[in-house]
Amino acid sequence: MKVQPRQRAAGPQPLAHLCGLLRHLLAALSLLCIALAGCTVGPDFVPPDLAANAGYSRDKLTTTARADIDAGGGPQRLIDGMDIPGQWWTLFRSPALNALVEEALHANPDVSAAQAALRQANERVFADQASLFPSVNGNLSKTREKVSGATTGAASSPILTVSSASLSVSYAPDVFGGTRRQIESSTAQAEYERFQLEATYLTLTSNVVNTAVSLASVRDQIGATEQIIRLQSDQLDLLNAQRRLGAIADTDVLTQQTALAQTRATLPPLQKQLAQTRNQLMAYLGRFPNQDRDERFDLASLHLPQELPVSLPSAIVGQRPDVRSAQAQLHEASANIGVAVANQLPQFSITGSLGSTVASGTRLFSAGSGVWSLAGSIAQPIFDAGALEHRKRAAVAAYDQSAAVYRGTVLTAFQDVANALRALEADAEALNQQVAAERSAQASLDLVQAQFRLGAVAYINLLTAQQTYQNTVLARVKAQAARYSDTTALFQALGGGWWNRSDVDPATAGKPDRFGLPSWQEIMPTHKKPAPGDTTRFN
Repeated sequence: MKVQPRQRAAGPQPLAHLCGLLRHLLAALSLLCIALAGCTVGPDFVPPDLAANAGYSRDKLTTTARADIDAGGGPQRLIDGMDIPGQWWTLFRSPALNALVEEALHANPDVSAAQAALRQANERVFADQASLFPSVNGNLSKTREKVSGATTGAASSPILTVSSASLSVSYAPDVFGGTRRQIESSTAQAEYERFQLEATYLTLTSNVVNTAVSLASVRDQIGATEQIIRLQSDQLDLLNAQRRLGAIADTDVLTQQTALAQTRATLPPLQKQLAQTRNQLMAYLGRFPNQDRDERFDLASLHLPQELPVSLPSAIVGQRPDVRSAQAQLHEASANIGVAVANQLPQFSITGSLGSTVASGTRLFSAGSGVWSLAGSIAQPIFDAGALEHRKRAAVAAYDQSAAVYRGTVLTAFQDVANALRALEADAEALNQQVAAERSAQASLDLVQAQFRLGAVAYINLLTAQQTYQNTVLARVKAQAARYSDTTALFQALGGGWWNRSDVDPATAGKPDRFGLPSWQEIMPTHKKPAPGDTTRFN
């Protein structure tokens, strides 16, 4: 159904006529809108409930084992319902680590990209909200035209000049809520980007901490290897002295030289790993490899947190950024169903214009030059070969897909927490055994060395004791580092405490600008190349 527009030359009071018609039309539309005020088609989103029996493990872990070593050997108590500090990395009590994390949060490109993505999503919400308001356009034109006298019957060909100025208004009432569902969808998309930002922060902070732990572990492994090299070198000197006295054969010296060379050969891979790990840390910090300031970490400089939080299962879905992102995507898919349903229903629109049109020699807006028009229309899709119906079904299928992804994300979240708790338990026990093994191997090596000097044991016994001690030292260092890394993994699995800090740049939120126009810099841009992340030219 379409209401035909009315248009005529306005008299002395065209605005009064237009206002009268608008009052009648708006009164009728108001009654219609009041009748349909609660009509927003499509499903109302309700976050899925968590299963009542959801948990992390069958057996509850309360305290881990203790190892008889200072760095990372203490027991850890797990406290149900304990909140997570926003700056959880400070629990490692390393000022150097704290400084690196803060630097990464300000300089890492991934954070800047996530902030920009959130700003973009928020601006799209404001753009969609503008659909709820009328749009007003101004038009100004002047036309000169030479008309053939043959068509008008005149003896000459006159030149006509027509000037026109008008203001046009268009409005599409959101009768069935399609526009509101679209705004709901874009708002959910902004919520998704909000938690993608939190996921970026959580991943970055965890990576920086883990990289620092890796640096400490590799540095300690290098230190242990160098100590073993010194021990084997001293033993080689002793063997050379015994060979000169004829007490041993050349084969023992050659075997020790081989063992020493093999141990020295393990140093270059460790040094390569150290360099590559440092390069990775530079990337997290937004630095180039040559900007390394030689920040040093060892396991003794990192404190192992003694009390660890274990969030309640009912809280984990609200804490994990990936779960919240999946929920936002599910909300967006739900709103898109409403948009698809609204597209199948009648679409309403109102347009009107008021202006003045004059010929040459007459001023605009003079008496008798006014023109106006007013039109209302309703459009109902009748036949589209099923396109709109299939788009609605596609939206329903997308919702089902998002629901399945959400359930999978929740399962992964519980799996991550369960894995971290089990790793903490196993790592503590492993370190306890590795410390005992190292001390036993050291005592055995000291005894065999003493016996070898006295000629009580063969050289093969000494070589075996050296290799055993070397392996236990390196295994102990790796077991120490694992406790720090898996503690970090627990904080990451529980969401990282983002709710106790403010990660979003206030400028990212933006604000509605209903009368925004291009700035002078956008109309007449300079040729200066902006720095990455610099938006001052476009504000």
